[in-house]
Amino acid sequence: MSVTEASPAAPAPRVQDGRTALRTSLPGNELAAGAARRFLRTALAAWAPPGFPERAVDDGTLLLSELVTNAVVHAGTGVDLLCRLDPAAGPELFLAVTDHHPARVLRSRAAPPPEAAEDGRGLHLVAGLADAWGVSYRRDRKTVWCRIDLAADAPAAAPPDGPTQLLAPALPAPPRRADPDWISRGSLSFLAEASELLAGQLDEDNVASLAAQLLVPRLADWCAVWLYPPGAAPRLAHVWHRSEQSADDLRAVLEKSPPPAPAQDGTWGSRPLADPFGATAVPLVAGGHCHGTLMLGRSGLLGLPDGAAGLIDDFARRVALALGTARQYARQAMISTVLQRGLLPPAAGRIPGVEHAVVYEPAAGDWVGGDFYDLFPAGDGRWCFALGDVCGSGPEAASLAGIARPVLRLLAREGYGVADVLDRLNRALADEAATALLAETTAWHTGQGRFLSLLYGEVTPYAPGRPDPYPDPYPGPGPASAPGSGPGPGAFLGARCTIASAGHPLPLLLAADGTVRPAAEPQLLLGISDDARYTSQRLDLAPGDVLLCVTDGVTERRHGRRQFDDDDGLAAALRECRGLAAADVAERIRRAVHDFDDAPPADDLALLVLRA
Repeated sequence: MSVTEASPAAPAPRVQDGRTALRTSLPGNELAAGAARRFLRTALAAWAPPGFPERAVDDGTLLLSELVTNAVVHAGTGVDLLCRLDPAAGPELFLAVTDHHPARVLRSRAAPPPEAAEDGRGLHLVAGLADAWGVSYRRDRKTVWCRIDLAADAPAAAPPDGPTQLLAPALPAPPRRADPDWISRGSLSFLAEASELLAGQLDEDNVASLAAQLLVPRLADWCAVWLYPPGAAPRLAHVWHRSEQSADDLRAVLEKSPPPAPAQDGTWGSRPLADPFGATAVPLVAGGHCHGTLMLGRSGLLGLPDGAAGLIDDFARRVALALGTARQYARQAMISTVLQRGLLPPAAGRIPGVEHAVVYEPAAGDWVGGDFYDLFPAGDGRWCFALGDVCGSGPEAASLAGIARPVLRLLAREGYGVADVLDRLNRALADEAATALLAETTAWHTGQGRFLSLLYGEVTPYAPGRPDPYPDPYPGPGPASAPGSGPGPGAFLGARCTIASAGHPLPLLLAADGTVRPAAEPQLLLGISDDARYTSQRLDLAPGDVLLCVTDGVTERRHGRRQFDDDDGLAAALRECRGLAAADVAERIRRAVHDFDDAPPADDLALLVLRA
């Protein structure tokens, strides 16, 4: 896709109430920052006020460039720019950048997560250069603004003079909508916007951050959110001040004087708690549990009008519900992570003479799934591998996958061959299905059988040039290489493989000459019938041969009515991997599956690659 440079033509300045303003829009691409710089220089050249300081040109250009870059990189949308000169206010230069992804909230600067250490660098620069800056949220947009004092020798902003200045700012209060007329007419719109933005947050720190930024400066001069994690001490999660330079100092003051903790049901009496600084504390209660406290302050007020207090109570309930949802999500994520960790086998180590690579991806939105894999040494020089898929998805399927893998390991290490392992596992699943039928369990009522497709095999590396050091428990021809040929003793060359497929997509063998063929025969799904008897197939992996094993998340990946393996699509993709290492084969197949359709895969995806 070609990229068109954003080069806005400067419109004629528009003067309103003594202010000169210019607006433009830019696409969300890498050229937007440069176009924004040209836009500001054009505007300043057009206005050319007497005594215009060089600082306004240098700092203003740098700030606007950083704000545009921040919006394009983090929001990924086009941006709207506003450049306004207000001769009466100082004079001052006002810059604003609006993107269209309001759900991307700003994290607290006090404790950014390690993985986000590079995020928001432009906002730190804004905080250091601008005389004032802030963020405002609406349902469909987010605006970051800054002001630059154009006085020739503008002094640096004085630090706040103690806690009183922070909690009850002496600066003129900005215009806000917390008047009775707006409360009666606009409160429903505000609550609807807040609900929509909060509903998309699944991290409690993001909920706290967004709640504070929605209230300031609409209804308050500053806002703070305390959270009460279960079994842990209360913590000050987020602080927001309409004078951004004061946010860190306000945090220091509030951490020394936290609000009194309410009861678990959030009771403080019938009204919110107010303190002498004009701050109001509201408990965040949902489902009979207090998740935290919302504190907000307004200059010159010892409390809030009745209408505003009711609006904030409604807003606090929505914040509490979002916090409850975020915490429930975090608990589920932790449980699923523990379950998935149990499904993933420990590192298999290196198989002599055989490379291996694995891809395991649960379906989008799931942490655990019904697909599983394993690769482990079984003694006597044998290495066993398995790739399975339980009928169903989610935790129910994962529970059966968690049972099948240790049973496979136990049977293999007891010396059972490939076919015998499948026979015994099949009878175990059939017995469990019969038990479910007799006991009328949930699985029986819902018609969810405990069925399993499984590809299971053994690999035994061999070394030509000396007697085969590994006993062959299966009848059949020996290694393809004749004794005495090839490298000397100790150099492994190829491997013997015994494999069986029970209702599973057939493994494919890519020979060194580029031909691809199935490496096993189809057999019945495990758990269908306890009378089923399974057989195995033998093959030799010569140097350069690749064995590809996949689940149906690969073969049945859909694009409209087509599947990835239609017309032997998987074989065609594997054929293109001739000469590649095992890890490169796995990555190329994984990428081909993802690229088959724009939507993320709807099923678990697992594949195992063995290369001699």
